Amino acid sequence: MQYDPIKRSLGSVFNSTPFLRKVFYKLLDILLLRSWHVRKELKEWNKVSPAGAMILDAGSGFGQYDFYLSSLNPSWKIKGVDVKEEQIADCNAFFKSIGRENVKFEFADLTRFNEASTYDLILSVDVMEHILEDVLVFENFHKALKPGGMALISTPSDQGGSDVHDHDEEDSFIEEHVRDGYNIQEIQDKLKKAGFSRTEARYQYGKPGQRAWRISMKYPILMLGRSKLFFIILPFYYLFVLPVSMILNRKDVNTQHLSGTGLVVKAWK
Repeated sequence: MQYDPIKRSLGSVFNSTPFLRKVFYKLLDILLLRSWHVRKELKEWNKVSPAGAMILDAGSGFGQYDFYLSSLNPSWKIKGVDVKEEQIADCNAFFKSIGRENVKFEFADLTRFNEASTYDLILSVDVMEHILEDVLVFENFHKALKPGGMALISTPSDQGGSDVHDHDEEDSFIEEHVRDGYNIQEIQDKLKKAGFSRTEARYQYGKPGQRAWRISMKYPILMLGRSKLFFIILPFYYLFVLPVSMILNRKDVNTQHLSGTGLVVKAWK
């Protein structure tokens, strides 16, 4: 099951006005557990971030995290890069329309990314599982960071990320990935091989998060993939599911997991 077409359909619906685009970002922040974990880490980084920090969103997609970052600290200068040119143009138009002049978007292939000592923070959310040459990208991240800069990475783990261990292939999104997920030690070893001096990693999507993801994201995406009629039912579905999902997401964020289907990894230059 590929969900890029579903994401594009949802994006087109919510992209008709800047207000709806902001609503879309808010819904993603609520529904996507990874966003809860990433925002938690960004709030912590904000406490020690330098004035006028330079930030790279490596794989910016819809621009969700760029909107959050520019809201968290307007003095930051943020660049989002992606390989999908239509999303780059779309994001540039939206951020210009709302007056966020400190955010810009450009095309970039992370395997060829070549900027030296430019960024205080590099954010990479659900990107590395799509790139085969991961160590090369980590080396490019290391080069692009200023001394003391940090890379923040959210990615599936090898404990069943994207439901890779499900028996029904239609229920898995792994076909869009080049690897099942990272072993928690493996990704830290690769980052150190790329030159990073210190790393930290923790699991996300423990039992509460896995349950939340299934009811709030997986099942709706699967149903939308089968019939567009589910767009009509979706608001009523979330009236019941959303409160439960939020409780489970909050529990996941506030729990130290011994295992989980996702990883949050930090690495310092």
